[in-house]
Amino acid sequence: MFTGIVQGKARVLDLQRHPQFMQLSVELPPGHADRLEQGASIALNGTCLTVTGFDGNRVQFDLIVETLRVTNLGDLGVGDEVNFERAARFGDEIGGHCLSGHVHACVEILEIRKSGHNCEVWFALPAALHKYILPKGFVALNGCSLTIGDVLEDRFNVYLIPETLAVTGFGTAQTGERINLEVDPQTQATVDTVERFLSQRNL
Repeated sequence: MFTGIVQGKARVLDLQRHPQFMQLSVELPPGHADRLEQGASIALNGTCLTVTGFDGNRVQFDLIVETLRVTNLGDLGVGDEVNFERAARFGDEIGGHCLSGHVHACVEILEIRKSGHNCEVWFALPAALHKYILPKGFVALNGCSLTIGDVLEDRFNVYLIPETLAVTGFGTAQTGERINLEVDPQTQATVDTVERFLSQRNL
């Protein structure tokens, strides 16, 4: 489980691409590989990955075809940075919202509006996910737990504080970038349950 509170940015050190498979090595910032074990879970851009090896702060992962299909990790190049979060431990503060690290879709950044200390980012909204994206609800974008602002037919926005811009990759994000999206699991469960109940009543 993850909290959506990104702990920083990890730099891509190496990529080995194979047919429908990729091996990825990243460098975590100092102190963030403490008590790391092979088989542990780390979220990169909100994608839950299993540690397959590590040497100090250098950590390796295997990415299979489904991960490459659904997420933006296949777009990475050496030197790129990704948001990371170590898996939550029992007793940790949940400052964001509970995340599984299972990305539902990639969404494109349509527009970035900056003024003073404010940053408003608009994202494309896939029709299949529209029912789960609600004003003032939660969403995870590249692993960041964020509050949804406005929701239109084909897009939605979030507002980013300076701390989020400083700690995560959103500080250097550009329009056209593909961003991993995970819907809030509680919202998804509620919407799906209500839909099933209403459909049964109409039988």
